[in-house]
Formats: sequence, C-alpha cells, structure tokens
Amino acid sequence: MHRYRFLLSRQWVILTLVAIALIPTMVKLGFWQQHRYQERTARNNLVSSALHARPVPVERLTSPGHVVTRTEKYRTVTATGTFDTAREVVVRRRTNADDEVGFHVLTPLVLTDGRVVLVNRGWIPANGLQTAFPKIPAPPAGRTTITGRLKADETTAASGIKNVKGLPDRQIMLINSAEEARRLGARVLGGYVEQTAPASKGGSPEQISDPGSEDAPLNYAYMIQWWLFAAAVPFGWWSLVRRELRDREEATAARQPEESEPAPV
Repeated sequence: MHRYRFLLSRQWVILTLVAIALIPTMVKLGFWQQHRYQERTARNNLVSSALHARPVPVERLTSPGHVVTRTEKYRTVTATGTFDTAREVVVRRRTNADDEVGFHVLTPLVLTDGRVVLVNRGWIPANGLQTAFPKIPAPPAGRTTITGRLKADETTAASGIKNVKGLPDRQIMLINSAEEARRLGARVLGGYVEQTAPASKGGSPEQISDPGSEDAPLNYAYMIQWWLFAAAVPFGWWSLVRRELRDREEATAARQPEESEPAPV
C-alpha cells in the first residue's frame, strides 16, 4: 500500500474531496433537470390540449373575480358583445415576434348581459416615445363575436414586470381584471382574452403568436448529461491515480541505474 501513500498529500486530499463533492452535486442537478423536463412536458401537454379543444363561450370558464386556472389557460373561447373603444388602453413595453418594442391593445368588450371581458387585440409599434396615446386600428363596430385564447391575469410575481405608477393617460403595465374592473366601474370577467379572430376592419393590431412549446427534450438531454458526468468523476479520478503511479514508477526506475554505478576511484 506504500505505492498509494501519495494520496495522503495535501494536493491529492483536496483533489479527492472535490471529486467526492462533485458526484452528489451532479446527481442532484440531474434530478433537477428531470423535474424541469416533467414540468415542461406537462405544461406543453396542457397548452396543446387547450389550444386544440373545441371553442366555448368565455362565460362558461370565467366570471367576475374568477382566477383562471392552469387547465383553463389557453382554452379557445368565443365572446359576443360590443367593443368599447372609448375606454380601451394600451399595455406598455410589449414586443412582437421580431422583438420590436411597442404596445398591446386592450379593449373592453361589453357582453349582452352588461358584463365586460378584456380583449387583447394584438400588438402595435410604439412609434417613438411612449408618452402619447397611439393611433389604434378600430375593431369591428356594433355587435360582434370574437375568438381568442383565455389568459390569466398578469402579476408582477408571474411576469417579472413592475407595475409602475404615474404612467401617461390610458397606459398600463399589466393586464389585470380586478384593476380594470375598478377603472371601468363594471363587472369584469376574470382573466382576459387574447384575440385570434376576426381581424379588425381597415387593418388590425399584429396578432400575438401562439404560445410556443417549451424545450422539454433539452432538459432531458441535460439530465442524462449530468448523470454521465457524475459517473465519469470516479473513472477520471482513478485515471489520474494510475497516471501518477506510472509517473512515479518511471521516475524511480530512471534513478536506479544511476544509484547502482560504482563511484569513481
């Protein structure tokens, strides 16, 4: 065992401790990626199921004060009413598919029973400083039926967007049905609808793209990668030990002929 006494040196003790610490850390990271993979797969399945479900009237899924659930989010819904353009607002700092900064257009749709559903009609460019209310394409006039995706109220915690106060007139940061109910003085259905059809007359805001699926296969690959790293650590450590042994044996063998030569007379 004296061949392995070098393992007690400071350098090798530190190296061994690092290797021992890396194994459970990498295993834990693999389980974390596995959890992310399962979460994203479940989310993708929910979104896909919701987007392909048969459209239903929005009143079946939400009501004033209702909190849109994970299974209700992205469900295709219809709503029939009249757009109240006089009280529409724009949502600041929103980007389109090309990452251009602009506004989302949020227009109240007054239903036949007097209740209101918030409709995000799409994206428009900012056209300079976001201080004045922009020019917005008008929606269909009179009673109309729209189709869209049901979305949950936006919060700072979920979106990371700070709800700034003191904004220019008719501009908001987050789409929140409770806040809009107070502003409008109306019974507003919980959540909001991201409109997908029909387009407004005379042009329309740019339609918001479908929610893309999150890259679950990438998390699966990372999971396998971390576990392979964990398995490779002991093999790497043993390879270093064997190389150190070989180097020491070669150095000892090189010194022996010199030591066996007779001293000059």
